[in-house]
Amino acid sequence: MTRTTNGEMLLVGLMSGTSLDGISAAVVAFSERDGLVHADLRHFAQRAYHDEARARLAAAMHGASAQEYCRLHTDLGTWLGDAARDAMQGAGVSAHEVQAIASHGQTLWHEPGHSTWQIGDAARIAECTGCAVISDFRTRDMAVGGQGAPLVPVADMLLFAHDTEWRALQNIGGIGNVTLVPPRALHDIEPARAFDTGPGVVIIDGVTQRLFGQPFDRDAAIAGRGRVLEPVVHALLDLPYLHGAPPKSTGRELFTPAFIDDFIGQCRTAGGTDADVVATASAYTAATIADQYARWLPVMPADCVVSGGGARNPFLLHGLSGAFAWQAERSGKRMPVVRHFDTLFFDAEAKEAVAFALLGYLHLTGRPGNLPSATGARAPRVLGALTPVAKSVLS
Repeated sequence: MTRTTNGEMLLVGLMSGTSLDGISAAVVAFSERDGLVHADLRHFAQRAYHDEARARLAAAMHGASAQEYCRLHTDLGTWLGDAARDAMQGAGVSAHEVQAIASHGQTLWHEPGHSTWQIGDAARIAECTGCAVISDFRTRDMAVGGQGAPLVPVADMLLFAHDTEWRALQNIGGIGNVTLVPPRALHDIEPARAFDTGPGVVIIDGVTQRLFGQPFDRDAAIAGRGRVLEPVVHALLDLPYLHGAPPKSTGRELFTPAFIDDFIGQCRTAGGTDADVVATASAYTAATIADQYARWLPVMPADCVVSGGGARNPFLLHGLSGAFAWQAERSGKRMPVVRHFDTLFFDAEAKEAVAFALLGYLHLTGRPGNLPSATGARAPRVLGALTPVAKSVLS
């Protein structure tokens, strides 16, 4: 394995999430000191999907021809490779200096307890960049009885834990997920717990696209004009997924276009305007997060550190603080203080790409990337499949 002169190992992490906004690429230098893994984010870049690409990915999640699946897998590999190459150029590093690219790809289907499918041709990424590629991270966990998700908790545990307090790392991407991390001193005693809390921005984006023709509610400009239809929020807290105990995971398989239609219909029945629908969707995401903390976290954390696209939505973040306050009054439990990931670490948009770079690093160093306490797997496993860098047969 190639390390820099100061003992670091460079990897590129690639992430394309359920929000379908684009590809995140992070160049990360990993090192180990005092028994801890350290990650230095060297460069982060985002490559937005153009409208046609986003539409193809969204459509493929609900059915496509074998030809389209094949072509989309290959095309996405090229897009991922381009994003990785842009990030490497931004960091000023060459393919020779990068140990590997760790690519999550794009989930098209995730069925807990059975199977998962991420596309994005690793061979195309390797040929585009000249780097080895590690991909297909989720299937090994599922093969040993896990949910295949969430996988980011290993990064939460190794990179973002508090020294003395329990901490919740809450990602709000297309789907919301939380990792409850013990203080560093308890890492050998207490496991991390993690699960999907429910919708992230998937409903917010869905209703915004349907009613306003915009990909998302930028700066909560639409929600800020609306009012929250609380009866709709409280009614949907009876969603069966929310009543299921962890480990658990979900995705667009639950929050389908039909779900979006039904959500809009319930808001209309309650007398809501278009802006009210977006405000209510935002409030519902916040309410589900607070509900899941009160319902399923065995220890209430001191803080809730928020990342993902939803962390850029001020209406949602304000609503999350309000939902925690409501749950505290209702349950009598101390609820966490909401904090921005950016203020503690680095750009929150880069977190998942950094996490997959870490999973690549763990793969290369022969260490498990799944936490059975988070995924429900029978045992820890090294995750991912390696597509090696091309070498001449004559060399």
